[in-house]
Amino acid sequence: MSKERLIYIPLGGAGEVGMNAYLYGYGPKGRERFILVDLGITFPDMGGQPGVDVIMPDLTWLEERRDRLDAIFITHAHEDHIGAVGQMWDKLQAPVYARDFTARIARLKMQDQGQDIAHVQTVGKMEEIKAGPFRVQFFPVAHSLPEASGMIIDTPAGRLVHSGDFKADTSPGVGEPHDPAMLAEIGRSSVKAMMCDSTNVMNKHPGRSEATLSEPIADLMRNAPGMVVATTFASNVARLKTLAVAATEAGRSVCLMGRAMLRMTQVATESGILKDFPPTVSPEQAKDIPRENLLLIVTGSQGERRAASAQLARGTYMGLNMREGDTFLFSSMTIPGNEREVGRIVNGLSEMGVDVIDNAERLYHVSGHANRPDLEAMQDLIQPAILVPMHGEHRMMREHAKLAITRGMRSLVVANGSVLDLTDDVPALVDEVPTGRIYLDGSRMIGAMDGIIRDRIRMAIGGHVFVTVIMDEADEVLGDPWAEIAGLRPMAKGGQPMNEVIEDELSDFLNRASSKVLADDDKINDGMRRVVRQVVMEELGKKPEVTIVVSRLSAE
Repeated sequence: MSKERLIYIPLGGAGEVGMNAYLYGYGPKGRERFILVDLGITFPDMGGQPGVDVIMPDLTWLEERRDRLDAIFITHAHEDHIGAVGQMWDKLQAPVYARDFTARIARLKMQDQGQDIAHVQTVGKMEEIKAGPFRVQFFPVAHSLPEASGMIIDTPAGRLVHSGDFKADTSPGVGEPHDPAMLAEIGRSSVKAMMCDSTNVMNKHPGRSEATLSEPIADLMRNAPGMVVATTFASNVARLKTLAVAATEAGRSVCLMGRAMLRMTQVATESGILKDFPPTVSPEQAKDIPRENLLLIVTGSQGERRAASAQLARGTYMGLNMREGDTFLFSSMTIPGNEREVGRIVNGLSEMGVDVIDNAERLYHVSGHANRPDLEAMQDLIQPAILVPMHGEHRMMREHAKLAITRGMRSLVVANGSVLDLTDDVPALVDEVPTGRIYLDGSRMIGAMDGIIRDRIRMAIGGHVFVTVIMDEADEVLGDPWAEIAGLRPMAKGGQPMNEVIEDELSDFLNRASSKVLADDDKINDGMRRVVRQVVMEELGKKPEVTIVVSRLSAE
């Protein structure tokens, strides 16, 4: 009989900030039962993934073993942990467990994709759920949205703790505070290994509380001369309340803009988490309010092109626009990789004469992730024998592993797709499974390696030439070939239209072609493609993508 083993496999979120998906397995090798923790997304950049809407983990390996997947657990409602639930559930078809606020958001995600919301089950804090060989409990942690949770995962090989995203904030405003006594009690239960958030391990200062933001934000609202627009993560319900209360006290009306912002506040209110939120006005009502008496809280803190922030930076959003003398506040941090998109918004607003304020002086945003001293304190409370870094870029996870080793724990970096065996006292990397990314491109899923995005990038770099040639049954060319160009300069060196230069060279090629070439569509395609690329390179210095269509007329 095969020896049973306890394994951990990150399928997303290890080596990146986003797209979290962590797999735990127990059982004989090759027959393990699994639970999946989190199912998130990340966002594309136009340079690397043009036209892509969101990016999700490629779970093909797990999908092929879904008969062994007993449950999906969601730690909290940030998009990088819950965003793929609706899109990916049908591939996995396992029950989804989450605490109330998170479960409500998960049901909306499922509903958006036409899935049955009955598959999402609400779990109370510290309520034990049995899933195959695992017994799982959610415990509350402070983060930047309500009901964030860590997880206790009991297995026949020992107790694991999955930290989730957390910070050491005893006054988070909305949501449960950091509770060292509860964490210490968990630590006294002999924790074999802790998988721990690594995002802020490089920051050597203790983390700050959400409560420290109220006064600076209130001062900003009182002293700004024109309209104030603030952006933050839509899920940061505590920050939304801080901004709204400060604006109300400064005599400003509050207008929430963006679907995600409205959805989060509605769910938080319905669940009883968000209380005493100031009254708001609609965008239509906001148009009639003096600018100096108005605060807009908008989506798009990460530079998303279709969000409210980006549209305001380009001109108008829902009938409202920004002017010289207005103030735009980024009450957020920029996730690594989003700097260029955020920079476009900042520069667009600056060109309008808008004063843009960010968190450079650490007055208007606090992170939802634990800094190095807080990570050390968490380690002291949980006392794991093994510390496995997760949720962070590779450099962050490597630094976290080094920190843990200096403090007497065993630790190693486990990248996406690596299989970590935790059965014995010494953790070991024993295997790899295929991982990757899939793209939501419009309404369809495509693989990162399918070639579609590669072709899109090539067309963006080199342009595109579309050529049509018509032939009869006798393999004679009828008329001249016809070329259309896109993404290329329209004129050649000598001032002649570029498409005409291409057509002339193609006509010469066809006139010189042998009957053997003219009778073979593949040979015509190859030859004409070479001619087009050579001409465009000589005239414009570009290597375009080329599409050749050979139409043969039938006598019928």
